[in-house]
Amino acid sequence: MSSSSASPPPGLLDAASARFRRADRFAYHYARGKLGGDAVFAELLRQDLLPATPRLLDLGCGQGSLFAWLLAAAELHAAGRWPADWPAPPRPAQLRGIELMPRDVQRAAQAFGPQHPVVRVKQGDMTTADFGRCDVVTILDALHYFDHARQRQVLTRIRDALVPGGRFITRVGDAASGLPFRLSNWVDHAVTFGRGHRLPRLYCRSVAEWRALLQDVGFDVRPQAMSGRLPFANVLLICDVRAVPQPAAAGPKIGALPTDAVPCSP
Repeated sequence: MSSSSASPPPGLLDAASARFRRADRFAYHYARGKLGGDAVFAELLRQDLLPATPRLLDLGCGQGSLFAWLLAAAELHAAGRWPADWPAPPRPAQLRGIELMPRDVQRAAQAFGPQHPVVRVKQGDMTTADFGRCDVVTILDALHYFDHARQRQVLTRIRDALVPGGRFITRVGDAASGLPFRLSNWVDHAVTFGRGHRLPRLYCRSVAEWRALLQDVGFDVRPQAMSGRLPFANVLLICDVRAVPQPAAAGPKIGALPTDAVPCSP
């Protein structure tokens, strides 16, 4: 698991966060701090982790900061202001978000407007909401908010919502990493409390356990450290829908039972 950290292309942070001035001061400053301080957003672009024209579903999307980031990147590229040594950013065909907190949904509506041609953010619970059909699903730092049984259910539904060759990208904390994990959990609680939400019970796993669960559900998984310059235990899991093996060529197998046969009892 290698660690990566890159500074965003010039002008991208300003362009992405400016959209949230239409909401309120909190939305703007939160977006600017999150997008500028969290390595995952730049790495999604630098590593070319998204398809060219994705239909993307972000679960636990908050106020839609990721959407603003992707749209701003596409606009900068179209204007000829994109670094030559970075891959071309995606041009999203559809950006859908599901967010539990009504206030965040309201901020997204103010930032993007009710008739945005690409962005739709709805209030809902990811454990029960309809995912529709998509090319990419993202969950950043939210899987640990519900119990292990529902984690499996959500991951199974994500796999079923993805097209063949689709990708699920999530970031989790590595519960086996000791002090860095405890530190990141403390920050998680502090941020949640500071935003006016009750302190949740967390249902965490080690990276090995997350990987085993995702593989069992039907993904091929590639982990990558994703804490940037922060002393945390965050790991990005890049999960591709596993190809279904093609059936053997049609034809009767030697010794196969006829369709109307009943197997013999001993």
